[in-house]
Amino acid sequence: MKKKLKKVKFFDVLNILIMLLICFVMIYPIWFVIVNSFSQGTEVLKGGIYWWPRAFCLENYAAVFKNKEIFTAFGITVLKTVAGTVTSVFFTAMVAYGLSKSYLVGRKFYMVFGIITMFFSGGLIPYFLLIKSLGMLDSFWVYIIPSLFSFYNAIIFMTFFRNIPQEMEESAKIDGANDFKIFLKIILPVSGPVIATIALFNGVGQWNDYFTGVIYITNEQWLTPIQTFLYKIISENSSTRIVANMPASVRNSMVTSTTIKYATMVVTTFPIVCVYPFLQKYFVQGIMVGSVKG
Repeated sequence: MKKKLKKVKFFDVLNILIMLLICFVMIYPIWFVIVNSFSQGTEVLKGGIYWWPRAFCLENYAAVFKNKEIFTAFGITVLKTVAGTVTSVFFTAMVAYGLSKSYLVGRKFYMVFGIITMFFSGGLIPYFLLIKSLGMLDSFWVYIIPSLFSFYNAIIFMTFFRNIPQEMEESAKIDGANDFKIFLKIILPVSGPVIATIALFNGVGQWNDYFTGVIYITNEQWLTPIQTFLYKIISENSSTRIVANMPASVRNSMVTSTTIKYATMVVTTFPIVCVYPFLQKYFVQGIMVGSVKG
């Protein structure tokens, strides 16, 4: 009995140590960025700032928020995140509801076709030419229309819909409701957990998407989302331009292009980090849909 207890305790301790190590590896890079974003530029250039700012400074954030482009980028990001999430969740759920019915004509073909698209694509150049031919270059719709449907998300929806009792739909049909009305009035209201899960997937994906803005937004700078703005700060000379607009006394001692990059990272990441905990419980419920049948 004592040997079993020792084994159990050793296993628990080992698990705790491994989890602490994983948490540290995941959390510390975020902490490092936050610490350096609140540090004076000259101190960051010296190096050695790992746990706490050597000289606390808010001028980095002042420089970021004085740049009017960041507010425009924030507005575009919020708009495309909300619009893209709502439309994608609704459209994907509607398609998945139809695919969840075994009597749907051509269902096997649609499933095979959808699974193939999960693993194979035409590539970036054909996709770019398609977007161009559809007239979505330098258009807000390039953030919405291509992301309307995800077959991976549709599979999660289908698994959930199959677990909804058929009696609910049958009683609605007896009352004269058609399929679309059943979907809107019955299926969607009882699908809260899976909707929250897919909304979280889409919301985080839309918020973090920088690639679409880099490739498909070339002339309309007001359509640049916040993550593309961050990409330009890191990879181009945007941070140097922001520093150049600061007063000389601040520029020489407090703010550098490096600290501007750190502050921009924090500003662009903070909103989605705040939203995530409120949806986490629904995420856990939704992701486990279909794993156990009650």
